[in-house]
Amino acid sequence: MGASGAGKSTLLALLAGLDTPTSGRVILAGSDLTQLDEDGRARLRAERVGFVFQSFHLVPALTALENVMLPLELAGRRDARPAALEALGRVGLQDRTGHYPRQLSGGEQQRVALARACVTRPAVLFADEPTGNLDTATGDRITQLLFDLNAQSQTTVVLVTHDRQLASRCGRVLVMESGRLVAG
Repeated sequence: MGASGAGKSTLLALLAGLDTPTSGRVILAGSDLTQLDEDGRARLRAERVGFVFQSFHLVPALTALENVMLPLELAGRRDARPAALEALGRVGLQDRTGHYPRQLSGGEQQRVALARACVTRPAVLFADEPTGNLDTATGDRITQLLFDLNAQSQTTVVLVTHDRQLASRCGRVLVMESGRLVAG
């Protein structure tokens, strides 16, 4: 956690292999990301990583079901539809599967994004301010879903936030200031 501009999102991008460090190494699921090319990092992310962003990043032309099926289809999974339906059911959206993002509230869009991130049963889930664009009640619901899915799937969650209350629910809290870890 830390203030805006402290480097939280940059650290998350490095840990997820979206960016490469100028020095040092990043080990994810036993693989040194600094030794992999972009295709290798992308393959590792597809197999082992889930993402939830503040701004949802849903594909506007795809329904909720299709958005959740997407990572499974890209991985060549034949069970994409039933797995996506199950994931949407876990976040309470079984009745909204045919809706497009523009037809969903912000909270519903974030639940679709959470279902999409968890449908592959990732080893690590990176969440960058997942409640930042939501009202308090909806944010609390998304937070509870995130922790419930974490417990059920045994997925490690790396959560970026500036919210002390949200951070207090985590097993470990690291604090950043000006691009450096200062506590934790």
